[in-house]
Amino acid sequence: MENERFEILLIEDNVDHAELIITQIEKASGKTWHVNLVSDGEEAMSYLFHKDKFESERDAPKPWLILLDLKIPKLDGFEVLKIIKTDDELKSIPVVVLTTSTTDEDIKKSYEYGADSYIAKPLAYEDFVNVITKIKIYWDLSEILPAANGK
Repeated sequence: MENERFEILLIEDNVDHAELIITQIEKASGKTWHVNLVSDGEEAMSYLFHKDKFESERDAPKPWLILLDLKIPKLDGFEVLKIIKTDDELKSIPVVVLTTSTTDEDIKKSYEYGADSYIAKPLAYEDFVNVITKIKIYWDLSEILPAANGK
């Protein structure tokens, strides 16, 4: 499993946040992490259901992990989460809500819709880097995920 490629789908509309997350996640480790970025809810649905520019499995490999911002355009993060967690093919993919919101309502609703984790994005750059690093360490060392193709 050392050289296996782990696909992450990052659903994030803030370019600066996306760049920071991708940089931190793709830093060298024993696993090869690859981040696929989409910037709105409709694009996320196209990616996950292989539509439009994501028709090919090669263009949109099934993610092992989804990082989801709630405040995204076109189809908000809650709707995206609800669709993922009610679809038989997608519901087993872990979804980490990674957002700026710290409201009890958003946290509760995220877990009700099936989020596997809820993490608030810190405001300070160093804290943001540390949070992303900790997410990666957790998934590198702790999590056991099903085979990408059900094998």
